[in-house]
Amino acid sequence: MPSVLNGIRVVEQGTFITGPAAGMMLGDLGADVIKVEQPDAGDPFRAFRGGLYSPHFQAYNRNKRSIALDIRKDEDRAIFDDLIRSADVYIQNFRPGAADKLGAGEERLRALNPRLVYCSISGFGKTGPARQRPAYDTVAQAASGFLHLLVNPKNPRVVGPAIADAVTGFYAAYGVLGALYERERTGRGRSVDVSMLESMCHFNIDAFTHYFTIGDVMGPYSRPRASQSYVMECADGKWLALHMSSPPKFWESLAKAIGLPDLFDDPRFADRFARIDNYEDLTQTLAAEFIKRPRAEWCRLLEAGDVPHSPVQHTDEVLADEQVRHLQIATSARHPTMGEFRSVRSPVSYDADRTPLAEAPPTLDEHRQEILRELGRQ
Repeated sequence: MPSVLNGIRVVEQGTFITGPAAGMMLGDLGADVIKVEQPDAGDPFRAFRGGLYSPHFQAYNRNKRSIALDIRKDEDRAIFDDLIRSADVYIQNFRPGAADKLGAGEERLRALNPRLVYCSISGFGKTGPARQRPAYDTVAQAASGFLHLLVNPKNPRVVGPAIADAVTGFYAAYGVLGALYERERTGRGRSVDVSMLESMCHFNIDAFTHYFTIGDVMGPYSRPRASQSYVMECADGKWLALHMSSPPKFWESLAKAIGLPDLFDDPRFADRFARIDNYEDLTQTLAAEFIKRPRAEWCRLLEAGDVPHSPVQHTDEVLADEQVRHLQIATSARHPTMGEFRSVRSPVSYDADRTPLAEAPPTLDEHRQEILRELGRQ
């Protein structure tokens, strides 16, 4: 992939996911991302599964270089200041006020570099009554109303991956790109503030728009009911997803594929609005048919009828998928000491160039000497 951010230097002082995800997004586009970590332990995510190179850390820290600095100490702060003078972007995801105490507050860094784009990521925002509350992924999902749309009311428990963390990192990178573009015209840096609460409220914009326009408070089954989405268990115990949306041709093809051509004679299923109102009945009707055949057979029948569907694939099945292999989604790199690193490439391609841009995540302080040389300190 072309390095569209070649020449942009990012100093990332992030931990766990939000800050590192933002840095990774910019690194995927070719920025030189220097990750500033605490000596000895580094980003706490490093130690989540043995050693200091956990899969949790690897997931969000490719395409970066690492230097360990304790900027509360004069010598390390001087190195950090030189990095800031050379940087275009600074990213941190501390609680509000923590960066100032550490010596990395915006006012001090902007005095070093007026062109700096300063990105601060928080849980609940820099101001307001909840600004100092600790925020992690599940907390942000719950506070924004998003978790309410995921939890099964009959068995309330957290499901799925760290959506709020990753989404917030993406919004932060998006904000940084806008500030960099503006700086080309003005020569001045910007303050970019992103919170997990705001990010997830925006990500959950469909639910808010429904409430604003028609007073509807959406629940876990609101969107599947409206979009006519289903997950069916097949005879071999495997699952298959359907997204029938609104075009009648999809339903006609589905009815033919499952051997129920008279399905729409039933007034409960005669049109889209009837199917929405009788979603549970229709789910049971479909389930009784899909359980009769194995998934691979259903996929052949549905593909022949141009029915929107997909097997509900596990991670290993995704990697073996023909289309995934064609798109070269899996990528790899070799770290000189940690061996092979495997990941998925950025989904963005420029000029149809899918050449992966992936350097293995760094070991702690791996690039210290290299970075010091670039700063003229050796």
